[in-house]
Amino acid sequence: MKTEVKTENSRFHSLVSGVLVGYAITCIIFLGYSMLITYTSLTEDKMPLVVAGATLISVIVAGFDAARGAENKGWFWGIVAGLIYALILLIIMTLVLKGFTVDSRTVTVLVLSLAGGGLGGVVGINFRK
Repeated sequence: MKTEVKTENSRFHSLVSGVLVGYAITCIIFLGYSMLITYTSLTEDKMPLVVAGATLISVIVAGFDAARGAENKGWFWGIVAGLIYALILLIIMTLVLKGFTVDSRTVTVLVLSLAGGGLGGVVGINFRK
């Protein structure tokens, strides 16, 4: 029984830590891009590409970290991490953006999050803690 509880705590901890690390990476990428926009001649027109790239990199890492705490089904735990990442992002977008609607970009972020999380999970399960 104690092993089951420990395993559940480990999975939960890995999942939460993976999503938090993913968001930390997202913040670093956005901060770096904003500094480039501020101090160079770069413009904001590449922002959708930066958002997609940051999302993909972040959810791969989140899925990787989430799957490391699992015994099996790394792809599943990676997808769960990607889904949590995407849901938090959608909640933030709903609160911050006036007139937020679900459109093709939103669906793209969701698909990238699930696919990237799954990919990270597949790789992460082979690097278990």
